[in-house]
Amino acid sequence: MPKDRVVVVGGQRFHYTEWGDGTAPVVLMLHGITGHARTWDEEAGALSDRYRVLALDARGHGDSDPAPDGDYSIASMATDLAGFAEGLALARMRIVALSMGGRVAIAYAGSHPDRVERLVVVDIGPDIAPAGRQRVGAMMAGAAERFATLEDALAYARAANPRYAEPLLRHRVEHGVRPLDGGGFAWKYDRALRDAVRSGRWRDGIDLWPAWASIRCPTLIIRGADSDVLAPETAKRMLATLPHARLVEVPDAGHTVPGDQPAAFLALVQNFLDG
Repeated sequence: MPKDRVVVVGGQRFHYTEWGDGTAPVVLMLHGITGHARTWDEEAGALSDRYRVLALDARGHGDSDPAPDGDYSIASMATDLAGFAEGLALARMRIVALSMGGRVAIAYAGSHPDRVERLVVVDIGPDIAPAGRQRVGAMMAGAAERFATLEDALAYARAANPRYAEPLLRHRVEHGVRPLDGGGFAWKYDRALRDAVRSGRWRDGIDLWPAWASIRCPTLIIRGADSDVLAPETAKRMLATLPHARLVEVPDAGHTVPGDQPAAFLALVQNFLDG
């Protein structure tokens, strides 16, 4: 089981899980926009025999504090990541990052190229395909603010994640909701994010191509072959812009590659991180 940790960055509490030997090389794992640190439990457990694995709850996600001003921009979350690394004295690390977390990782690795040894970017890029953005936005905007039972939350998550194995999806949901006074459950991730989507204010307002071009470390792009978020033309541009990056497409996987094809995903990550 992971160890639960808390660090304060910029006056905010950030929760993260820690696995493995504290003296081993560091792997940092960053989740997507509706995710949380515990979505990485399977991968973190598998990597913990040779790495110190840290899975961070981003601001307003999991058990970290919400942004007091509702700021969930990529720039602010990259600043959080820099503070997190400083707070834990992480001189060098490998990063595995999905979706929103991947954009944060791109911003951080581009501005701190000496801190990142290897980077795995999962199904995201400097540009987001309009169809994928619309689908994810509709899913978030339509999310209920309260579920009467955990099974109701699981059914909602199942509709958005049809390829997930039942135990994996249940684990994600169980750690992604909090009990409400008077009964029922609500998502842990900040309602302000859903409100921003509903009002049309969901934009991170950042051009990540310069950051992508500034990354120096070996970089692996993992794309779900059926993804509607990372378009093939964006992936090709990423390779052309960063010649030391390589791309692997995972068959029968959509945007959430780690949940859609967990065994294939873990094998790719292990091989790449081990170099």
